[in-house]
Amino acid sequence: MGYFSMREPRKFNHKYIYVDERKEKLNKIVNNAKRELGMLPPQETSYRERLKGAFVNETKHLKRRKEEGERFSTKTLVVAILIALYVLHYLITGSLTL
Repeated sequence: MGYFSMREPRKFNHKYIYVDERKEKLNKIVNNAKRELGMLPPQETSYRERLKGAFVNETKHLKRRKEEGERFSTKTLVVAILIALYVLHYLITGSLTL
C-alpha cells in the first residue's frame, strides 16, 4: 500500500515554556478596544499578515483548489464504498455474514 502515497516530513512544533497565552490574548483585546476608541494610534499590519495568502492568490492552480474547498481523500472514498456495498449485501440477503 505504501507504493502510491508520499510520506510528509514531521512538522516542527515548538511549545514555549514561559508564556502566558491568556494574558497575551487579554492584552490584545484591550489594545484593540483602545484602538477602536481612538486612545491608541492605528496598528500597522505586520509583514506576516500582508504575505498571508499572497502566494496562493497569485497562482491559478492554488487559487482554484482554495475556492473548490476540501475534497474527500481516496481512503475515505474506498471505505465509504465498502460500507455501502456491505449495507447493500445485508439488505439483499438479510444476513450479516459475507
